[in-house]
Amino acid sequence: MPQASPYTAGLVTRRPLGCLFEIVETLVLTLIIFFVIQTFVAQPYRVEQMSMENTLQPDQYVLVDKLTPRFDPYSRGDIVVFQPPDGWSEGTQNTPFIKRVVGLPGDTIEVKDGAVWVNGTKLDESYTYDQQPTTAAQEPARWIVPTGQLFVMGDHRAASADSRSFGTVAIDRVIGRAWLRYWPLSTFGILQTPTYPAPVGNGDARPTPAVP
Repeated sequence: MPQASPYTAGLVTRRPLGCLFEIVETLVLTLIIFFVIQTFVAQPYRVEQMSMENTLQPDQYVLVDKLTPRFDPYSRGDIVVFQPPDGWSEGTQNTPFIKRVVGLPGDTIEVKDGAVWVNGTKLDESYTYDQQPTTAAQEPARWIVPTGQLFVMGDHRAASADSRSFGTVAIDRVIGRAWLRYWPLSTFGILQTPTYPAPVGNGDARPTPAVP
């Protein structure tokens, strides 16, 4: 008859420690992956302002793409999340802003006759809130977008603090491109970038010389 293996206390007492080590290792790895994704790939963002109504409503959640802008520059019509310009943060939280790209480097932007004009062509903007006219503090208003900058506006023009007030936004202050609305589930969907017909087009934010 085969002999039973002798009882070894050491083998029994080491198993809980091994399980604990595996749990800690898994948690650390999960945190590292989460950090990498949040920092370099995608990040959730809660809409806190009314400036993008009706495209986005307060308390909706969007997923911000941080990866593709590294090789696919921002285009006209993209919805972007960015750090607010100095002096425009709300309270002490420095809440990011979310707006739509209207002007790209080298563009001449004008606000007149209740509309936005890009390089002399009126922009067709069916996404604006209740088709409100676009106005500026002083009209006609004119801006030239410098290299490395974007001109942004909220879709709810009457409720938006944007480039009409604080000027252009440096691309290096942009966190990423909002591309997916995922909460509430009833609003789930991809945030499509509108197509602008020629001669305006969508363009991209590659450096170009300013238009005189």
